[in-house]
Amino acid sequence: MSVQRISTGIPGLDAMLHGGLIPGRVYLVKGAPGTGKTTLAMHFVMAGVENGENVLYVTLEEPAENLKADMSKLGFKLYDPHFSLIDATPTAERYVLITDFFEEFAENIEKMTDAIKRQFQEKRYTRIVIDPITMLKLTATKEIEYRRAFLSFIKSMMRLKTTVLLTSEVERTDIEEYLVSGVIELKAFNTSGRLTRGVRITKLRGSSFDDAIRPYEITDNGIVVYHDRMVTLP
Repeated sequence: MSVQRISTGIPGLDAMLHGGLIPGRVYLVKGAPGTGKTTLAMHFVMAGVENGENVLYVTLEEPAENLKADMSKLGFKLYDPHFSLIDATPTAERYVLITDFFEEFAENIEKMTDAIKRQFQEKRYTRIVIDPITMLKLTATKEIEYRRAFLSFIKSMMRLKTTVLLTSEVERTDIEEYLVSGVIELKAFNTSGRLTRGVRITKLRGSSFDDAIRPYEITDNGIVVYHDRMVTLP
């Protein structure tokens, strides 16, 4: 019996995932700044938009206007009615305007979980991105409290039957990696003075996957993964 899959919006990555992601689960994309985590996440939600799905993108670090400008240059249709973007970044302008998205989504992971549930009262989203989850981890005072809240978040998302992609800039994400259903890692290597990018899948519950490090590029049209090539390290 074959498992249902949904596309990440990147054909080469889908091939590494042996068909794509299993829907209704929570996944983690981790990597250093500049490796393309936000671009990958945008491919994921835009693949949903192309299918006529409602998708939700919560940005916690990059202001919405910057995100729209950068991603529109790559050809992403951020003004589609199926795409909802929530800016939860703590900017000075936001405090002047007294909007409540920062308080709702970014104060801690419990509030963000509740805020997403409220969004579902108005519209059902099949795909959600939280970019980056790192910002919420910094709000936790105790590791055990964050672990409980993160587990509760995952259970809530599964009950909503939505597929969630989290991004993280933290190299060590033990709790998140242990609890999520899959982990995609983006890496940058310096090989003979040249920058080489490589993507590796380290976990995918309920499925086999390609665990080799495959090269990828960030092009004018987004990310291209070369699933039939290998990253050659010195």
